[in-house]
Amino acid sequence: MDTLLIQLTNQKALGLLHEMEELHLIKVLKENTAEKPKLSDKYKGIISKEEGQKLNEHIKQMRSEWNSI
Repeated sequence: MDTLLIQLTNQKALGLLHEMEELHLIKVLKENTAEKPKLSDKYKGIISKEEGQKLNEHIKQMRSEWNSI
């Protein structure tokens, strides 16, 4: 037996899959298994370390300015 991962492009396909399961043609293992990647993994390597440090310094400066208001 082969195991396949599929992505539905039309919600009607889900009904067809369940009908096929009732006919014992396939077995649905899991539904909605799509996991969101962590933001740290998604954006890792997008900006350089130096740019990241500059961004952190800028954020700290903005926060201190905001808190002094």
